[in-house]
Amino acid sequence: MALALRAARLTHSTCTNYGYYRTFQGRRWPQHNCRILFSTKTGSEQMQKSNYATQQQQATKPAGKPPQIKRNVAAEITSVGKVIYETGWDANKPKDLQKKDNISPPTSTSSATTTTATSSPQPDEKKDEQQKDKAGDCQKTKREQMRDNVQDYIFTRYFNYVKNYDKVLEKNFPKAMQLYRVFFDGVKDFFGDMKRFLKISRIANDSPQGIRALNRQELELYMQMPRDMMKVAPALIGCSLPMVGYAFFPLVFWYPRTFLTSHFWTAQQRSEFQSYYMKRRLQCNKPVFRCLQSKLKSMAGHHKHADFQCILGQIGSGFHPTPEALIDVKDIFAEGPYSLLGMSRKHVKCLLKLHGLPNSLFKRHRLHEHAFLVHYMDQAITREGGVHNLSVDALRYSCFLRGLNPTNLSNELMIEWLRKWVMVSTSIQAEHITLFLHLPILLGYNHPNNWQMIYGKSKA
Repeated sequence: MALALRAARLTHSTCTNYGYYRTFQGRRWPQHNCRILFSTKTGSEQMQKSNYATQQQQATKPAGKPPQIKRNVAAEITSVGKVIYETGWDANKPKDLQKKDNISPPTSTSSATTTTATSSPQPDEKKDEQQKDKAGDCQKTKREQMRDNVQDYIFTRYFNYVKNYDKVLEKNFPKAMQLYRVFFDGVKDFFGDMKRFLKISRIANDSPQGIRALNRQELELYMQMPRDMMKVAPALIGCSLPMVGYAFFPLVFWYPRTFLTSHFWTAQQRSEFQSYYMKRRLQCNKPVFRCLQSKLKSMAGHHKHADFQCILGQIGSGFHPTPEALIDVKDIFAEGPYSLLGMSRKHVKCLLKLHGLPNSLFKRHRLHEHAFLVHYMDQAITREGGVHNLSVDALRYSCFLRGLNPTNLSNELMIEWLRKWVMVSTSIQAEHITLFLHLPILLGYNHPNNWQMIYGKSKA
């Protein structure tokens, strides 16, 4: 308050006009600062007059009680704060800068009044109640925390038990879990191949090249998947039926070679079943060779009769003809008893067994379709860089599909044999399709691996 009065008197004595006003330090104050100081002066004078008026009124009253001076604390606080705000005093600012700017800190009386006005002591009873409430809240939070910890422990143990329940079953029932995993993985692989087959079929139907637009792997799946779908359909339908599935499921796994495909077989079962099917096919080599020999006399008038007779003599003596010799006699298979329509029924049945095809209706059509699919595979192998670019599994499957036993056979021997096959296959046309069907006899009849599988000993 004293600071405001002093500043107002000083400005009143030095102000002369509405321009700039000079202070005792020689500085000029703008007009709006002067107006602010005038307003503070008038406000303080009015406050003094009001205080004096109240004192005079109290003095005129009867002297029953001693006179009391009532101060308008709120007005004083606001006036002091207004002066501090307008002069720009800052407690964090250094004192040297405040002296240069003629800014003085607020008086201690005003700060004391503000602290006394704002601070109000709390009763002891309220403090005790607050402490009790805090203690109760702490106890509640501890109980809730303990309960949450117990719940978390129970649920984590339960979820871990459920997650690792397959390990518990595998420990207690190892065979049952093995069958379950084989069946589950087999179904997943089977449906994955079925989706690929549908996609490949769509590509083959939409492409102008047809089946020739497919690569080797797609052609293999396109040829094998329809047979697998027909074979595994009864097992999947029977296992899905209510009540019947409980009895049908063990029966399916008791005879996996009959009811299931290679998707559901283990590695050991694949090897065993592949050897079984290969042996059944190789046992038809001799009947097919006898059919070729029996029809040789009827082709006596053909210009390639002598050459083909020499080839059959080589096979009977334990040797194999060269690919060039087979390509040279390909015309003998285009007509007569060696053509697809001229072969006898016995000859057709033996060829079906030789290639592992089902003995059902439309036998000649099945042979024709199988021959062209394998022929397109050979062309795809040539497009993809040759036989030497195939993987080990692809080499084994290619030999198995074409009538050569790949068991205990080195990669070099498989590549050499497949090169001869591909050389003959890519050199024939559609009318020579029966030559392609007889290639397992003409190139693999006397192979040591085939001979050992049929008779249990290698042929010297």
